Amino acid sequence: MTTYPTEKCSILIVDDIEENLIALEALLGPLGQELVRAHSGEEALKAMLRQDFAVVLLDVLMPGMDGFETAANIKRLDQTKDVPIILLTGAEVETDYAYRGYSIGAADFLTKPFDPWLLRTKVSIFLDLHRKNRQLAAQAEQLRRLFAEARTAPAPAPRGRAASAEAEATAERREKGARGKGPPPPETSPRTATAPTEERLAEIGGQLAQIELLLRDTNAAEAPTLADRVAELERAVGSLRLRSE
Repeated sequence: MTTYPTEKCSILIVDDIEENLIALEALLGPLGQELVRAHSGEEALKAMLRQDFAVVLLDVLMPGMDGFETAANIKRLDQTKDVPIILLTGAEVETDYAYRGYSIGAADFLTKPFDPWLLRTKVSIFLDLHRKNRQLAAQAEQLRRLFAEARTAPAPAPRGRAASAEAEATAERREKGARGKGPPPPETSPRTATAPTEERLAEIGGQLAQIELLLRDTNAAEAPTLADRVAELERAVGSLRLRSE
């Protein structure tokens, strides 16, 4: 099974007040990730189109494009719609803020002042999910290459006693055909000899297609199950490649 190093992720923090950005950097610094600042909704959208983020911490009360409008725009873009958003707001907010946030696709909602442990725990969950999704995507790509190689591999040649018996039978049939005692021996079809392998490859290809669809909409609970399925298919393709060598 292929192993992958723990990658450093990027976190986007969005607030129009400089002091709040400094406070967020201090709270999230122990996580050891890349922290990218944005002072407005417009600046946040531009940053998300430039690079990949594991999670966005977005202040609700900003002048111009507020947090709700920014979150809605993020969810409309194909490139950014799957990035989880944690909305941030002050203690005195309207009662429908949480409902509005979840209705536009926000993943979580936190009220200032933040509990440092709670904030880091919530962000860490999304970082872990981001890494799992990246690893699954990499495994699926590797499996796709193995699958393509297995399909184009030459048919395995007979070995041992079976190969000797087949060679003797073919020679005997050719000798009889030369004497006029029978028709020329039919050529053995490599595709017929590898029919079980072809069927197994078709089955694996169908399962791989299902996994690729699931990868587009994966939550934290499903990620380990998908990882197990990818590993199983990777082993299956590997065994088919060994048979063809």
